Amino acid sequence: RHVADFQLSIASIVENNSSDCLAQDLHLQAQQLAEQLKCDSVVSEISAGPGTVNFTINKELLAKTVLQQVWKDGSEYGVKSELFSTVPRQKAVIEFSSPNIAKKFHIGHLRSTIIGNFIANLKVALGHEVVRINYLGDWGMQFGLLGVGFQSFGNKEKLKSSPLQHLFEVYVQINKAAEDENTKKLAKDFFRKLEEHDEQTLSIWKQFRDLSIEEYIRIYKRIGVHFDEYSGESFYQEKAQEVLKMLEDKGLLQKTIKGTGIVDLSEKKDLSTVCTVMRSDGTSLYVTRQFLIFSFRDLAAAIDRMNKHSWDTMIYVTDKSQSNHFQHLFQILKLMGYDWAERCQHVSFGQVQGMKTRRGEVIFLEDVLNEVRSRMLQNMASTKTTKEIQDPMETAEKLGLAALIIQDFRGLLSSDYQFSWDRALQSRGDTGVFLQYTHARLYSLEQVHGNAQLSDVNVACLQEPDAISVLQHLLRYDEVLYRSSQDLQPKHIVSYLLTLGHLAAVAHKSLPVKGSAPDVAQARLCLFHAARSVLANGMKLLGITPVTQM
Repeated sequence: RHVADFQLSIASIVENNSSDCLAQDLHLQAQQLAEQLKCDSVVSEISAGPGTVNFTINKELLAKTVLQQVWKDGSEYGVKSELFSTVPRQKAVIEFSSPNIAKKFHIGHLRSTIIGNFIANLKVALGHEVVRINYLGDWGMQFGLLGVGFQSFGNKEKLKSSPLQHLFEVYVQINKAAEDENTKKLAKDFFRKLEEHDEQTLSIWKQFRDLSIEEYIRIYKRIGVHFDEYSGESFYQEKAQEVLKMLEDKGLLQKTIKGTGIVDLSEKKDLSTVCTVMRSDGTSLYVTRQFLIFSFRDLAAAIDRMNKHSWDTMIYVTDKSQSNHFQHLFQILKLMGYDWAERCQHVSFGQVQGMKTRRGEVIFLEDVLNEVRSRMLQNMASTKTTKEIQDPMETAEKLGLAALIIQDFRGLLSSDYQFSWDRALQSRGDTGVFLQYTHARLYSLEQVHGNAQLSDVNVACLQEPDAISVLQHLLRYDEVLYRSSQDLQPKHIVSYLLTLGHLAAVAHKSLPVKGSAPDVAQARLCLFHAARSVLANGMKLLGITPVTQM
């Protein structure tokens, strides 16, 4: 039985739609309306159902329009849709990843990295200008400890060859002695010298920072991520003092009886909502940003970025435990007279439970990448078809990353989820490996049968229900991009691509190219080419590099 392509419910347009409006009345009205409506080149059939008017569209026109559009727009398919025609092109600053030097690159940093990268990719695809900023934890008392630790346990060769790991080891070792009075004093002295710009101390710190960034750049490259700017807390030392003075000058900084500095955020100015910004000993309340204790540096950084980039929107990608911090940050900026604070946005995400590598807890991003690659290689080795791959290591890496990203992006970003290696790396079901597998199969189809030419396609050969399902789904791609661009949630694109993968897999089985009449084979090749093209576009937006063999 034929199912309509579009349906109009009469109840939704009847004016006096009271519940006593009987079903038979609605049915009658549906019939009357259906009789008055005329078919045209797009709508090929109009009929009445129980209280509905059903529309069937011209399938040949559908096939022709979709295939031509995908072919013509290529990697910009969906982006050129009229849905985006009224959206102004803007400049966005996105701060993401932001690990702390000498500390663990935990799973929260990984989430921030892939989510920030997705948002940046999407904005660039839609024609916006994007500045990607990595705001490093590169300042603070921990560098006093680290400096002292390096004098005791440091090794220059190890620092050069694997800076992240070596600094972490040094930090762990010196932390064991952190309660010792002498160590405390030395650490304080080291950090004081840093703050006073003592040359020798600064050059040690600079070496820690520069070598760490070099290593980060190399690892980010493995996951296809880059930054336009490596910023950090160290940049805003002096500027933080200026912000403090501005708060004082504007009368926004109040002192409590205990001498703590607060900013009143309440509407009625009755101190019902306050943000504590300073300890009674005069230091800005600042441990690390993880602890959500207020930092003038974040205020200074926001103001500085506005001066430097004059952006239209600034997005911070961090976990949801920091939501209060950012709410306060934006409120204080507004009180300081910066109306652009309303164009700042915090994209928050939930926690991941249970991600461990074989070596135990995740300490470095590289551990996760190596783990997912080795597990993927193992899976590939146990399947029959893997032998002829040119670069199994690289393929395993791309498959593994796809697995991580799809598992992460399937739900709402703000929800916590339980991580599972087995589930993530499955080749069937709704996984990244399944998407890669589908892409590789469609790619090899084109390799075997040659590239289809759109010019000589007979669309009358694409009327089977499985072909129509793929075409109708391709038609909806722009709507999905639009939804993701509105709420910055990747899940709309993920579920769209998974459905596309399943529809293409079904069509691949039921609509063989091999052994079909030449014009049928050509038409089907065109259909599969379009499906693969859109699949690849969507995967790239998510931060996945499509593989061509596996």
